[in-house]
Amino acid sequence: MKACNRSKMGLSGYLSLLALLLGTSGCTAFLAPRDPYPVTPSEPPAESSVPRELDKVTLPRYVIEPPDILLIEGVKLVPKSPHKIETFDVLLVRVEGEFPDQPIDDAYNVDADGSVNLGPTYGRVKVVNLTIEESEDEVRSHLSKILSDVEVSVSLIQSAGAQQVTGQHLVGPDGRVNLGTYGSVHLAGMTIEEARSAVEKQLSLKLEAPEVFVDVLAYNSKVYYIVTQGGGFGDNVVRLPITGNETVLDAVAGVGGISQVSSSRLWIARPAPNGVGCEQILPVDWEDITRGASTATNYQLMTGDRLFIAEDRYQKATAVVAKVLRPFESIFGAVSLGTSTLNRIVRFGQANTF
Repeated sequence: MKACNRSKMGLSGYLSLLALLLGTSGCTAFLAPRDPYPVTPSEPPAESSVPRELDKVTLPRYVIEPPDILLIEGVKLVPKSPHKIETFDVLLVRVEGEFPDQPIDDAYNVDADGSVNLGPTYGRVKVVNLTIEESEDEVRSHLSKILSDVEVSVSLIQSAGAQQVTGQHLVGPDGRVNLGTYGSVHLAGMTIEEARSAVEKQLSLKLEAPEVFVDVLAYNSKVYYIVTQGGGFGDNVVRLPITGNETVLDAVAGVGGISQVSSSRLWIARPAPNGVGCEQILPVDWEDITRGASTATNYQLMTGDRLFIAEDRYQKATAVVAKVLRPFESIFGAVSLGTSTLNRIVRFGQANTF
């Protein structure tokens, strides 16, 4: 018995020591549960650095991350010389000495067969895999069979490779963007300006002094979370993109308000940068925000915030009781059904004997 008592005292001592260490660490990161209530949130002082409804701040410069979608448009995409004409290139062909009623002075697409169609009178000229100078000689040679004295000028208007650059591009899990035949470039962790420079540097391997426009089409990587306790039936988590202007009221409106199993106890759990220090817990006075139009705790949401909506304790207790009683109800129902069935068998069996 004495040995047993010493074991219990030792365990108690270890638990007390652990609680003391956690309590004096100055950080709530390892304490659970983190419920800031029943402390009544008060209005932050005027010098508070926590942004809220009437005192918002702009978010830091946007940093590209997966799975953002970028819009890249080519401003200047000229292949390095000598350029070999490819299928679906666009050529500007100008001819002097053609028939007056059938001029040749227009942009022509290089079709899938590698030729340009100059019209029913002049026919097709195969130019694929030729340089611009070689294509001029080929067009001149072809037209000399129909015309006596011609001068031909061919220039490249649009390269088929540019079509692979212009458009929407998804930032992959590896942080890279695929530029088609021009390769891929790593853009994760960069601002818009840095991404533009990186894309132009990659394109300069095959293009002459390229210029592009880069913007974010879909801001998919910066989000905040709304966690709603389910009153004993599990938590519901909603992931929403952040635009830099959301407040607590906006977030609750985004999920259709507070559910029937939730209470009016809300708070924001704001993670510390890179896990350094303690997370910030910001209690929210929901009644004050909605009924009193107070902005004191209508905080501006930041990237990574968790808006936690606590469950209604009465609803949770009701759910727990229902969970406990449900197995017994099933047993009693099965017993009742079996008894009823047995009684019917006995009753009808007796009726048949008479």
